Amino acid sequence: MLRPGKGWNARILVRERAFKNPRKKRESNHRRLSPRRKHTGSKEVLAIMRKYHILIAASVVVLDRLTKWLVAHRIGVSDSVDVVPGLFRLTHVQNQGAAFGLFADSPSEWKLAMLILFSVAALAVVSALLWKNGGAMNATAIALSLVFGGALGNLWDRITSGKVVDFLDFYVGSHHWPAFNIADSAIVVGALLLLSEIFLAPQEEKVATQPEP
Repeated sequence: MLRPGKGWNARILVRERAFKNPRKKRESNHRRLSPRRKHTGSKEVLAIMRKYHILIAASVVVLDRLTKWLVAHRIGVSDSVDVVPGLFRLTHVQNQGAAFGLFADSPSEWKLAMLILFSVAALAVVSALLWKNGGAMNATAIALSLVFGGALGNLWDRITSGKVVDFLDFYVGSHHWPAFNIADSAIVVGALLLLSEIFLAPQEEKVATQPEP
């Protein structure tokens, strides 16, 4: 009859190790595969974030196209519709220059070509920045998406008709701010968000890193 002893304990240890080894192998395999899973997960997050960026830019373009179409078909050129008398009205302006009527009176034959080239270059720069910062839904990504959508909306007009429809007219008395559109608004809001990130974020980081008294 086999009595418990050194031999018995040795057999038990051997069996326990044999039983535990497969588990260790599975754990080691899981650890080896975990970086790949993390990499796959980061790709999925990146794809989702870029879809949101495209959605923001596309929303700006659709809203810009729709409002311009309504103004072009409902309000005659140079006509206006008062919304808030003495402050805001809808007007139909054919802008042959840049945003807010800049360079509209320029007689240069190359004006339209230069504006189109500038818009294409701006879209290329914004696209590169958005691609670089496309892994998160933060103020920078939202701002770049707004700028991209606005630039694309105005570029659409310049390529198809050589001029941009402006219709938002704010004024006080006889003083009018240059008429603009939804695309211009998106570009301005995006630019302000970028400026706030540039000038305010460093200050917030300094305050956060200062030791408490």
